[in-house]
Parts: sequence; structure tokens; C-alpha cells
Amino acid sequence: MLCSHLIKNEEYKPFEPSEWSGLAEKLMKSGLQPKELPVLTDADFLELGIVSEERVRIRKLIDRGPNLTFELEKYENMGISVITRADAGYPRKLKTVLGKSCPPLFYYCGDLSVAENKCIGFVGSRNTDECDREFAEKIVGVVNDLGYEVVSGGAKGIDKIAGDASLQNGRRAVAYIADSMVKRIKNRDVISAVRDGRLLLMSAVCPDVGFTVATAMMRNRYIYAQSSGTVVVRSDYKKGGTWSGASDSIKHKLSPVLCWNNPEYKGNQELIRLGAVPIDENWNGVVNSAASNAAMAEEEAVQLSFFE
Repeated sequence: MLCSHLIKNEEYKPFEPSEWSGLAEKLMKSGLQPKELPVLTDADFLELGIVSEERVRIRKLIDRGPNLTFELEKYENMGISVITRADAGYPRKLKTVLGKSCPPLFYYCGDLSVAENKCIGFVGSRNTDECDREFAEKIVGVVNDLGYEVVSGGAKGIDKIAGDASLQNGRRAVAYIADSMVKRIKNRDVISAVRDGRLLLMSAVCPDVGFTVATAMMRNRYIYAQSSGTVVVRSDYKKGGTWSGASDSIKHKLSPVLCWNNPEYKGNQELIRLGAVPIDENWNGVVNSAASNAAMAEEEAVQLSFFE
């Protein structure tokens, strides 16, 4: 009720991830659960350090409950469900790597357990040629043989090529999508893969929202955080989502960045210079510690969610 954008209200904006984390921490320190918010008195809010303006916002957002229930049921009938950061099924890898910056909730379609498998991410330009396709499919085959699933953004180009290759290899795939999930599940092949438990669609935005650059940039972090290592097949130089996501992951050590060492791709060469690990068609699929601290964090980090 506090974080969903399903019900539009221009006056009272839903909580963003950082806002929710702040509120959740206050509740936890006071021994309270989110479900107790509707019955808190003004005095209770004051004890939590929540001022009157924020108190009104919380109550107005909670008042959306009945309408929100209707919207959730509508999407449930389409096969789209919601998982919150307080639920046990929320992707554990994201919590480990992103911590409090994890989205408060995801809309999803498919078997959530797919996200608990070890994954290798695949990213790259939407504009690809046959060489890009061949390289991506070969590397997908290598990591599939080692027991990895594929995680991508599900977009046209490298994302779709990699995800489709994993499914064709008898493995599974996770797609963190940045556009309409409602539109995506109208595709017969997508529905078939979802029903078979081979494909999981995840989105931090409302299921009927179209593509925006902002949501695509946000989505890139989930791909890197979910993966044990992310393969960059083709990147433009200092522009575009692939460049932005890869350079952000290198900077913040979200996951090892593995970049096709193609001398003709200036963007790839610059990412390697920044710290990406160069690979070629002979790569054996082993992700080592040279690329990032994120791989070790998966096993060592303390859970950073609230109310679980």
C-alpha cells in the first residue's frame, strides 16, 4: 500500500526504496511490524519521529487498500503476482548485493525459485550482427554447461538472444524487464516458457507501464546484482544503457564484468581498461575473484532486509 504505483495519486506519492528503508528501520527499532501502521495513533507516530505531514501521507496511501486489492486481483488473473522485500521468496542475491536500495516490491510472472539459481548475466546493444549472435550463443552454451542460468533485461538484441539460447539449451532464464509485462505475456512463446517454469519475468514498475530510459537504467542494476558475473557482448563508447550499466557495476563492484575482447568495439575496449575482465570465444566460463568482490559477498553478507 505504501510503495505500489498501481493506484495513481498525484498528491501523495508512493514511497521510493530509500524512503521505505528509512520507515522500515524506524519500525524495526521500535519492535513494530508494517501491518501495525494502520492502527498507530498520532502519539505513536511522534514516538517514531514521524512528523504530521509524513503521517498524513502514510494514512492516505494506506487508504488506497481496497482499490489496490482490486488492481492486484486483476493482475493475478493475468498470472502476474507481487513479491515484497519482506517476503521469503524475494530474490536473496539482490538483497545481498544491493541491500537497502533493493526495490520494496517486484511484479513477477513465473516460478520465483528460478531466481535462486546461480546465474550469469548477458547484456549488450539492441543492434547486433551475426558475429554478436554467434558469440553470445556460444558463451551461453558454455555457462549453461557449467550449471548457470541466464539473467538479462529481456530486451531486443543480446538480451533476447541470450535468454532464448538458455531456454533452447534446456536451462532457465530470468528477465528483469523495463517495459509492459502485460504486453510481454501476450507472446505465446513467453507464456509457454513461463508455464513450464523455465522463464521468470521480474519488473519493479507497474505491469502496464511502457518503456522509459529511467526504468531501463534502474533495471540494469538488478541484472548485475543477480548474476555471479555479467558478460558484455557489445557496448557503445560512453553512451547507452549497456555502457552505463557496465561502468556502474565496475565502479560499485555489483558483480564481475566480463567483456568480449573484440578490438573493433571501442566501448568494449574502454570497459576492459576500466576494469572489466576480457574474454573471448575460448573462455571456459570460470568467474574468478579478479573482477569483483560481489561473488564473495553472496556467501558472506548478512541479510539486509527488514521483517523477514
